[in-house]
Amino acid sequence: MKRRTFIDLSLKTTAGIALGSSFLSMQTPHNSVAFADLLLPAPKNGGFKDDNYWIWGASVIKGEDGKYHMFASRWTKKVGFGNWVTNSEVVRAVADNPAGPYEFQEVVLPVRGKQFFDGMCTHNPRIIKYRNQYLLYYFGTTYDFPMPDAANPSVTPDNWRAAWMNKRIGLAVSDSVHGPWKRMDKPVIEPRPGHWDASITSNPAPAVDPKTGKILLMYKSSTDGLTPPLLLGVSMASRPEGPYNRLSEDPIFRFETTGNNRRDVEDPYIWWAGDHYEAIIKDRSGEICGEEGGGVHAWSKDGVKWNLFDKVKAYSRNITWDDGSKSHQNHFERPFLLIEDGKPTHLFAATGTGPKAWQFDRTWNMVIPLKQL
Repeated sequence: MKRRTFIDLSLKTTAGIALGSSFLSMQTPHNSVAFADLLLPAPKNGGFKDDNYWIWGASVIKGEDGKYHMFASRWTKKVGFGNWVTNSEVVRAVADNPAGPYEFQEVVLPVRGKQFFDGMCTHNPRIIKYRNQYLLYYFGTTYDFPMPDAANPSVTPDNWRAAWMNKRIGLAVSDSVHGPWKRMDKPVIEPRPGHWDASITSNPAPAVDPKTGKILLMYKSSTDGLTPPLLLGVSMASRPEGPYNRLSEDPIFRFETTGNNRRDVEDPYIWWAGDHYEAIIKDRSGEICGEEGGGVHAWSKDGVKWNLFDKVKAYSRNITWDDGSKSHQNHFERPFLLIEDGKPTHLFAATGTGPKAWQFDRTWNMVIPLKQL
């Protein structure tokens, strides 16, 4: 059996990635083909686009009507891309097939007042089916200053940071993919002062174990706001409304080294793969999968101890399109997999065009079909 990387805080190598041996006695998954090699050409006319809005963060599910419903973030292009933290709202778009193109249907999580934790902004949705209900996880924030608009689009650095620091994971529940959605009035999980996750709770990644009905929820945080490394934690709940109890006092992935705090991961997507969890995660530095902004493929038996697959690369920013052209995307963010009959069939990601990193003239949610082995 080949040795796999075991990520744990209890044992570190000089490279900063922990190596363990207890997992070697477990029945472990093995990928003879890298996940990245399953990616087919991306349809240029696929996904979800709207020239009047910044579009970000796709999460797709097949509804009770047989159509495919994408939950996504959008905010007006009358303000800058950086106003995602003040102006974003979660919307729903629909298509007859997973690749799309998707057409806008409605705003799902609109502004509802500064008195709510998610009252001024909702962003980064994740949709899953739980028994007979749809669960829509997201993060929301609130702030005391006026929402930016076309007349006053700017946000001071202090106000931007205040909105960012108020990010909390929320949950909306519905019996239908069409709604209505009942939003919880409190976050499902809060930051913990004095701990590694003291600043925020953000970027939820839920997965359901169908045997137990338990919900594993991965989340992002950091010790001191925007200061790297960005870290991931896990919690679990026996029912959607919680409580969501942390499974570990510590972060579950630690890749940073002395002098390189940006050797970290973010934007996880996790799913139940029959007898274990799997994840694809953005590699911010590229020192894990070999490409900055590329994807890492990992697995876990319990959601706490995570292992890198032998063939670790999950995706690349180098895209082949269905017309034969190729491109290198400045960004390939918020990876999401459509799972049907227990198998991933399509990879979605937020992307865009622009002069350089984080300076976009257009953003959209793209889709890549996957080979079925």
